[in-house]
Amino acid sequence: MKKNYDTLLLDADDTLLDFGKTEKAALENTFDEYGLKLTEEIRAIYKTINHELWSAFERGEITKETITSTRFSRVFDTVGYRVDGRTFHLDYQKALGRGYFLIDGARELCEKLAGKYRLYCVTNGVAATQYSRLSGSGLDNYFDNIFVSEEIGHQKPSRDYFSAVFKSIGQFDPSRTLIVGDSLTSDIQGGKNTGIDTCWYNPSGKIAEPALKADYDIRKLDELLPILEKSVAEIR
Repeated sequence: MKKNYDTLLLDADDTLLDFGKTEKAALENTFDEYGLKLTEEIRAIYKTINHELWSAFERGEITKETITSTRFSRVFDTVGYRVDGRTFHLDYQKALGRGYFLIDGARELCEKLAGKYRLYCVTNGVAATQYSRLSGSGLDNYFDNIFVSEEIGHQKPSRDYFSAVFKSIGQFDPSRTLIVGDSLTSDIQGGKNTGIDTCWYNPSGKIAEPALKADYDIRKLDELLPILEKSVAEIR
């Protein structure tokens, strides 16, 4: 069926904002503030623990509070640092909020889409941190609204999260909506859960499992533009 999209849902982390660079800088700055040595081994331990917790969060198995209250405590217990994990987390979260690094082409894409489409940001994360990063990068000005999982009370890919988004948008037509994101398990799965088309931002060219195959697969953000133009041309 030919599609004429008028509503676009764009993920934030690692789609528009470079979370890898943000996380690296935040870890380095916070460890430095506490006078702690940040080795590659500790980075790897943190990455493993953090990934486990966020994956469990996406599956609805734990709350965000569990992530924020335990991830650094687990890291410090593993490496033998006697530091309060919750306090460290709060300072780390502030450092994350100062991470305004953009994915290549993110600003240009938003500039071209704003005003032509109903443009929304859909993101899992801590509200204060995400708003700070989107504001600091200047991307917030391009969106009609920003939906952060912490405020909604549910997270991608849950149907409850997307139901809240769709209700807030108003006059919502799933057949004219496209979600764009880098995560198969939250963005693409979320789109499939709710019956909207999906576009996987896949810069490294990974292969998705058949059950998570997106409607579109792009390596660069500007590759989204011809997809949207083609959808309009096909309707005409």
